[in-house]
Amino acid sequence: MAGTRFDVLTIGNAIVDVIAPIEEGFLEAEGLSEGIMHLVDVDRSEYLYSRMPEGKQQISGGSAANTAAGVASLGGRAAFVGKVAEDELGDVFAHDLDLIGVHYNTSRLIHGAATARSMILLSPDGERTMNTYLGACHQLTEADIAEDEIGAASITYMEGFLWDPVEAKKAFVLAAHYAHKNERMAAFTLSDPFCVDRYRPEFLDLIRSKTIDCVFANVNEVKSLYQTNDLGEAVRAIAQDADIAAITMGAEGAMAVMNGEIVSVPAFPVDQVVDATGAGDLFAAGFLLGIARGQSLETALTMGCLTASEVISHIGARPLVDLEELTRAHGLAG
Repeated sequence: MAGTRFDVLTIGNAIVDVIAPIEEGFLEAEGLSEGIMHLVDVDRSEYLYSRMPEGKQQISGGSAANTAAGVASLGGRAAFVGKVAEDELGDVFAHDLDLIGVHYNTSRLIHGAATARSMILLSPDGERTMNTYLGACHQLTEADIAEDEIGAASITYMEGFLWDPVEAKKAFVLAAHYAHKNERMAAFTLSDPFCVDRYRPEFLDLIRSKTIDCVFANVNEVKSLYQTNDLGEAVRAIAQDADIAAITMGAEGAMAVMNGEIVSVPAFPVDQVVDATGAGDLFAAGFLLGIARGQSLETALTMGCLTASEVISHIGARPLVDLEELTRAHGLAG
């Protein structure tokens, strides 16, 4: 087995986030449900963009890309695989990843849909409502999955959002195959309760067949996966099915299960939750890097909770401080 070039390689939807705070009544006026990710077509995305307030932030995003950015900020070696178009937003996305030191080498889509973008509307309480045009990112195929990159990563991590397009689904499974062929770990996040509702049997099969070694979920997602309102019941079930499961619990912290062991850690206090966007993505960054570097479950969970606490304290799904310095200040660098 060759040495590792990357601690964590992530695969997912390559999306440029457009973020702006909104006033009370905006969502109701636009017929939007708060806290939900709405899929929109290109016309709807352009309309919402025009309705967003001045001072919009525009930065490369997408769940798995945010995780890669977190790994890089933590001092880890990160890579990302995801599809953008040969257009201006595609340039923004690639430039952002290059700037923060994330390896990104996926070929551009030349003819076809535009680069994906997500209009993220922030309510006064920090809740985010996402309106996403998926465009080019749903054109990821097996041809974009390079065995030499997957085999060079300690952990390959994929997002459940990627499970929608048929060709991307094949790419997802191929990446897990390459990871195992090279004696590496494959991980994924359930991403959203609606993803779980759509693909529950398939997600369970990914876990039970050991295509996936490590599963990430929040409380609602893991309950949905096992169709129960009892968190304890859901945790016991996923402990039976998955080699490792990491479950975020918001202000209650996070827990992980492995080999029958359940470990919980508290959340880090935050003065104010400004924007919950990216909390799960950055938790995954800390946890994955901890596992990739051979840390204990407790340390990996603590790293995840610390990185999540940083990103929810400001607007945007990327860290604004050096996370490596932050973890070192808490005695967690390693």
